[in-house]
Amino acid sequence: MSVLATSTAPLRASDVEREHTASSLRDHAAAGRLDMDELGARLDVAYSARTRDQLSALLADLPGSGSSQRRDGTKGRRGLRAHRDAYLAVGALMVAIWALTGAGYFWPLWPLLGWGIGLRAHRRACGRPARAALE
Repeated sequence: MSVLATSTAPLRASDVEREHTASSLRDHAAAGRLDMDELGARLDVAYSARTRDQLSALLADLPGSGSSQRRDGTKGRRGLRAHRDAYLAVGALMVAIWALTGAGYFWPLWPLLGWGIGLRAHRRACGRPARAALE
């Protein structure tokens, strides 16, 4: 029987998956769910884990798994809100500069248009309709 024929073999973990699990563990420690000793022990296991099952076991007793925690929307909404606020602040600054320098050709249109397309894409990636981008 070849190695490829075993379909029940656990999947190997990548460095990115190990780091994602470690980041989730640090977030849980920051929230007070893990003390520093337990965080250290779990991080040691996370960085030495060979399979995805070993990584999943580290998060099994914590609320939300690594992937569902990112999909719950709180971090996405916070990032989107920060993106929108930066867009509005920089846009207002560019329009003010335009107005103070003689109000000729409306050059802020181009950076605002480009950034607005990025903001719309960010909103769609967060699972929210693009129409309400500036609520």
